[in-house]
Amino acid sequence: MPNENRIPHPDEPLHPIRTVGVCLKPGQPQAAGAVRGLVKWLQQRGLRVIADDEVGEVTGEPPQPRALLAGQVDLVIVLGGDGTLLSVARAASDRPVPILGVNLGTLGFLTEISLDELFAALERVLAGQVRIEPRMRLDVRALRDRGELGRFLALNDAVLTQADLARMIDLETRAGGNQVATYHADGLIVATPTGSTAYSLSAGGPIVLPELEAFLLTPICPHTLTQRPLVLPHSSQIEICVRSRNEVQLTVDGQEGIALREGDVVSVRRSDHPVRLIASPFRSHFEILREKFHWGTR
Repeated sequence: MPNENRIPHPDEPLHPIRTVGVCLKPGQPQAAGAVRGLVKWLQQRGLRVIADDEVGEVTGEPPQPRALLAGQVDLVIVLGGDGTLLSVARAASDRPVPILGVNLGTLGFLTEISLDELFAALERVLAGQVRIEPRMRLDVRALRDRGELGRFLALNDAVLTQADLARMIDLETRAGGNQVATYHADGLIVATPTGSTAYSLSAGGPIVLPELEAFLLTPICPHTLTQRPLVLPHSSQIEICVRSRNEVQLTVDGQEGIALREGDVVSVRRSDHPVRLIASPFRSHFEILREKFHWGTR
């Protein structure tokens, strides 16, 4: 019996595509024509289309919640920005459905395909001429008195920050059972390589190519210059204990989270369920860095 949770090789071909899910960022009336054109294009090629609520409003297709949609399709097309793709990846949970991100916003680092490139990219997808990238995710658990407060999957990051204004917090951090440091800072980011170009980068963390598997620990405005960003192997089990009386907020991928108090622990490990993203067939990661961030320019 095949192991459904194994990480697919990047060059592994897509399974035959018969059903396609289409998801749209809310509040995008200017994209209505493009969405209708996409659905028509797919149906003309004999593909069944399942729409999320936003696409259903635009096209009249019967909508499905994203969590149900992901379990019925061979491919998900996400039209929006990085936040929309993160939301769809979370709704897909542990289902290994490949995702094609189409950028309708400004930066769009995860949504690598532009709207002008959409149909050319889809031709390559249907022909099996694209690269699937398994992106590492975080399995994040919030614990209190040995009980579980909440459990989350994160594609970008898990962030602990102070809930009170202008209050620093103390976060005692261990990796593999060994003490790393007690961070006295505005917060701490645990990021994946995919998330290295998100909040972690803004806080001074390094850029890590997404095909690597590692954890990034990036303190937010630490009170000492000696506490710098740290890269840990993906096999590490990270535990962060709240050592402050101030309330602390755990936020996952910037979209969900939970309040913590002194003594609570956040446990982070590599998830067994990566996200399968379809890489742009038109440009490399270095080209995307140069285009999006003007990286390496003088």
